[in-house]
Amino acid sequence: MGRKILIVDDDPHILEVTQFALDKAGMATVTAKDGAEALEVFATEKPALIVLDINLPELDGLEVCREIRKTSQIPILFLSSRDEELDRIIGLEIGGDDYVTKPFSPRELVARVNTILKRTSPAAMIEEDEVTLTHGLLTMEPHKHSAIWNDQPLELTATEYAILTGFVRNSHRVMDRERIVKYAYKGNIHVSDRTIDSHIRHIRSKFNSLGCDSSIETVHGVGYRLGDCQ
Repeated sequence: MGRKILIVDDDPHILEVTQFALDKAGMATVTAKDGAEALEVFATEKPALIVLDINLPELDGLEVCREIRKTSQIPILFLSSRDEELDRIIGLEIGGDDYVTKPFSPRELVARVNTILKRTSPAAMIEEDEVTLTHGLLTMEPHKHSAIWNDQPLELTATEYAILTGFVRNSHRVMDRERIVKYAYKGNIHVSDRTIDSHIRHIRSKFNSLGCDSSIETVHGVGYRLGDCQ
């Protein structure tokens, strides 16, 4: 049985379709029908990833994410029936790793979940990323999902960590959005420019909160490059 996935949705049909697709892909699934139940199941089942609907009754998905982010950096993939850019940006800004709009292809959902799980698999990280990375006052140990700036921990989601790793590995070059997507998602998945921009803003904000205002620079018309991180 594969890694455990928590699926949270108040629509029984979506819950059933999502659970069937992930189970068929070899994952173990648990479910919740509202935000309060989601927090309870998260605490008891300790899943590897959460597929989280935004539009839940009472305690919505964004609030559930905020609560979880107080104690955990578990990957969260948001679902929403609205394709509004504001929803997408807010979801990513508060700590989401990815975003899928309903109606969605179960195959695409499984692909995105697999991509995130591969990034966060301890065995995969040890095999691919044993080397400690440094840049200025930034030190990263990918096999531990550890990022330290000036002796202070950077709390990054799995996607943010993958993006920052790509920047450090390519500190000598400007990264366009296409190259950033390859590091963030490692698969043939379409991701909007605005989604990448939102992840970059969130990484910058986390650096800023530690006192670093030179983390990632914008190169207008091209993309982004890593700052001096001093």
